[in-house]
Amino acid sequence: MRWTPGGVSSDIEDRRGSSGGGFGFGRGPTIGCGGAIVLLVLSLLTGKNFFALFDGSGGGGAVQQQQRAPGEQTPPANQSPAEAKEVQFVSFVLDDLQKTWAQTLDQKGVRYQKTTLVLFRDATDTGCGYGQAASGPFYCPNDGKVYIDLGFYDELQQRFGASGDFAQAYVLAHEVGHHIQNLIGISDKVHNAEQNDPSRANEYSVRLELQADCFAGIWGHSTEQRNILESGDVDEGLAAAAAVGDDRIQRMSGRAVNPEKWTHGSSEQRAQWFRRGFESGKISDCDTFGR
Repeated sequence: MRWTPGGVSSDIEDRRGSSGGGFGFGRGPTIGCGGAIVLLVLSLLTGKNFFALFDGSGGGGAVQQQQRAPGEQTPPANQSPAEAKEVQFVSFVLDDLQKTWAQTLDQKGVRYQKTTLVLFRDATDTGCGYGQAASGPFYCPNDGKVYIDLGFYDELQQRFGASGDFAQAYVLAHEVGHHIQNLIGISDKVHNAEQNDPSRANEYSVRLELQADCFAGIWGHSTEQRNILESGDVDEGLAAAAAVGDDRIQRMSGRAVNPEKWTHGSSEQRAQWFRRGFESGKISDCDTFGR
């Protein structure tokens, strides 16, 4: 991607210098792009439901955490130069995402409300309960924030073979896609549908995640129109989407592929919907629920 390292976004809340405590309470955080990579593997290998940590059954008290407001940029003392550059990159992507979606929603008469990107290490408290790096990046609709441990990008590249700056950008764009779903009321409708028909909860989850992939593609379409993309960037985004498909994760765990256990969609589905959004650039073409 064509970008120039600069300052840190005022919409970033940096908690990397803080540490988490015990389990939180309430409904767990929504597991986002690449989320459940570690949890799913552990669950499949051990037969235990590690996702229970995120459904409000964890018990215990709230995490005591010193939280900084957006705009308070105090990086941890042990931040490496590479990590500092990574923070500047996600700042660029975040600001560009916010600007793009503000313009896109304004055309539909919807007022965009900014999200905040929370950087943390290992664990943190969220408006949805206790959040762990093991869940991958995630979005919490209760507080409207995106959470990411930057160490996830290393795993994305080293373990799942999805490298490149646009692969990293796709991850953040997917989570901001969940924010858009929250703003325009899709998340509430899906949550109600899951409660009314629990037997289809996985199906609804997959459709929600695929739509977030499509929304990530809409942002990608905008970056191409503005000549921000470089050769190979689209392939990086498609590779990242495919890398975290449920079928691929199941194979990596040594188990048979079982679509009934999917929550995010197959590699083919994720790449397909990202490409659909990228080629169209229209929200109307991201209706994963009507197809």
